[in-house]
Amino acid sequence: MKAEFINPQAGTRLPLPLFAESCQAGFPSPATDYVEKTLDLNELCIRHPSATYFVRAEGESMIESGILSGDLLVVDKAETPAHGDIVVAAVNGEFTVKKLCTYPVLCLQPMNPAYQPIFMEPDDLEIFGVVIHALHTFR
Repeated sequence: MKAEFINPQAGTRLPLPLFAESCQAGFPSPATDYVEKTLDLNELCIRHPSATYFVRAEGESMIESGILSGDLLVVDKAETPAHGDIVVAAVNGEFTVKKLCTYPVLCLQPMNPAYQPIFMEPDDLEIFGVVIHALHTFR
């Protein structure tokens, strides 16, 4: 299986190795040199290419969901939003990233107790996609 990463700026593909062993986040285990296959990040992160876009998160309202300010979000407009999904929505003409809650009442729920939910009427809610992945850069 040939898998590649597409670099849109250079128009090139770069195969990336996927190791068969997982990496322990607790106690270390001996590493192996066995590469299981290569991994295509496009296949992993993008289900509907023509309906997918990227956007940077800004602010601290989603920190408890693991989304930090500056993270790159992969958003799919073809996915049907459901209760509990992280979505990109428009509120008063501005975009926001929040958890969609459809019951007991409709609201956009921040994932930080310092922020308040945004209660909406169904006709006022405009969703621009479901967040599928968040890419966090460490350095």
